[in-house]
Order: sequence, then structure tokens, then C-alpha cells
Amino acid sequence: MATTRIGTHINAPRSTVYRLLLDGDAVATWMMPDGIATEVHRFEPVEGGSFSITLTYDEAADPGETEPHYVAGTIRQKHDAYFGTFRSLIPDEQVVEVLEFVTEKPDMTGSQTVTFTLTDVDGGTHLEILHEEVPPGLGPAENEVGWQMALTKLAALAERGTTD
Repeated sequence: MATTRIGTHINAPRSTVYRLLLDGDAVATWMMPDGIATEVHRFEPVEGGSFSITLTYDEAADPGETEPHYVAGTIRQKHDAYFGTFRSLIPDEQVVEVLEFVTEKPDMTGSQTVTFTLTDVDGGTHLEILHEEVPPGLGPAENEVGWQMALTKLAALAERGTTD
């Protein structure tokens, strides 16, 4: 299992960033890279609370496929899901989630821990993400790129109120 560590500076107070980490509607907006629609089914941001999220990819394909799949003349969409719990919440400082993909792919199974740590820096917030136990089916480089896209959207949302 791999580990991804990535951070970014956000020109917003820690309280704003923390709030966006625990707001299900906001998470649906910033968490996934472009090309993936997110539907939050359950989001209970309290210690021990759970979440359940479905992902729908604009282009159906397994990573590496170059052609979309067509069914009845339309692009078939691919769906994935994940669920988890909030292990620890320290207001304006840290969020720890334990999650697991819903999948039939053995190389994508198993619990993962994602820790978001917020610190004050240069009039804003430094947000560091530590993603532990990344399954072998999600390569470290691919995971880092996905997190970078999500962090860019989170920063825009925190700084300007929009992911654009």
C-alpha cells in the first residue's frame, strides 16, 4: 500500500477551509477532479459519523482506455462509490477519515485513511493531506494528480466562493 502526501496554501482562514471539508455540498463540488460528478448520499460530519458518495465519470473507461464505450448511441458512464467514517475532528485543525471503495476490483479494496491538517501560514491556511494505505490499483502519481486537482478547486472555493 502506498502513501500520498500533498499540501497547498489557501488564502482563507482555517475556519473557512475546515468548514468546506465538513460540508457535504461543498465536498461534492471540490473533492473530485474534473470529469467526475459526485453525489453525496450521506454525510454526517461528527466523530464516528459516516459518509457515502457515488462518482460518475463523464467518460466511461478504465484508466488507460482511449475510446469511450457506447451503448445505444450514447456514452456509457462509469460509476464508482466509496463510504467511510469520520475518525477524528479537531475544529479548525484536523479531519481524519477512514474510507473504502465499493468495488469488485481486488486491487482497489481495503481501508484507507485520509488526514487533512490545517495550519496558519502567511495570512492564510496551509492544508496538508496525508492519504495512507492507497490501494495498489490507484497509482501514487495518479492519486497525487487527483488530489492536486481537488485542492485547486478547494482553494478556489475557499478564496472566491467558486470552483471556477
